[in-house]
Amino acid sequence: MSFYEDLVMKTQRKNYSGNYGIYASGGTAVKMSKKKALPYENQIEEFVKKIEEAECIVVGGASGLSAAGGGDFYYDDTPSYREYFGKFAEKYGFNGAFAGIMHQFSTREEHWGYLATFLYTTVHAPIRKPYKDLDEIIKGKDFHILTTNQDTQFVKLYKEEIVSEIQGDHRFLQCSRQCCDETWDAVKPVEDMIDSMGEGTKVATELIPHCSHCGAEMFPWVRGYGNFLQGKKYEEQYQKISDYIQKNKDKRILFIELGVGRMTPMFIQEPFWELTESLRDAYYIAVNDKYELIPEKIEDNGMAIVGSIVNVLEAVKKVKMKRCIYESI
Repeated sequence: MSFYEDLVMKTQRKNYSGNYGIYASGGTAVKMSKKKALPYENQIEEFVKKIEEAECIVVGGASGLSAAGGGDFYYDDTPSYREYFGKFAEKYGFNGAFAGIMHQFSTREEHWGYLATFLYTTVHAPIRKPYKDLDEIIKGKDFHILTTNQDTQFVKLYKEEIVSEIQGDHRFLQCSRQCCDETWDAVKPVEDMIDSMGEGTKVATELIPHCSHCGAEMFPWVRGYGNFLQGKKYEEQYQKISDYIQKNKDKRILFIELGVGRMTPMFIQEPFWELTESLRDAYYIAVNDKYELIPEKIEDNGMAIVGSIVNVLEAVKKVKMKRCIYESI
């Protein structure tokens, strides 16, 4: 087990396990700071300062980051959900994309019709504004991306060597039975299914993908929808982030957490807290539109900015650009 995966497991056992109710209600089992936060404008200035001072940066991007840029169709019946999943919403009354993922369709052809729509929507989505702004903010710095998002936004921007997708990727399929440690391309099969479906909700039977080894249906290589294959590809994702942190543990390292909710704090948020406490020159910044969570143990080495991720990143980008212009004069 790699360093970072071990840290995830330890923080989960220590905090999340046995405290489900606390997290479900929007809290945490970790003791929080009572220190008064800086005014918003000062937080933005401090954010820019910490980026400039950092020798290396680890960005932790979660679902709130994509939702802030328009990828908000997962849990709610939003305008974007109607735009991409309208024919299924009208037929079944689903409230968000995940509701359809969990639905027991009467035929496999319709199941794959919905699944193909889901995968096609995320893989072919344009790079969203928060990701573009983040790219401007960290440009020129040494950084690594850790993400629980499976929507491929980060790998549209960066080489895969500097992105750790620890919960899977919508571009790949796996055997639903996990008969082998192998993944297959999902992009072309999904495009073929979308073409065959047309205005309907079912794909052609012959296009349903099956494992070439055991004949079982395939399934997206993602955590949360089924039997997530935690094999070589999965281990590689954790190894990348582990290697980066261990290589840079003695440097001025900045952890930036973007959009972590209360369902999966054990993958990004709480390991970042542990690392900020344990590493000599680490600092932590969280941006979230709902939660202002700073542990007491890192209250002098971190801050939480409560606000729209879109607005915060845009503000940070503008301040950073102003400083660059001023310094060039």
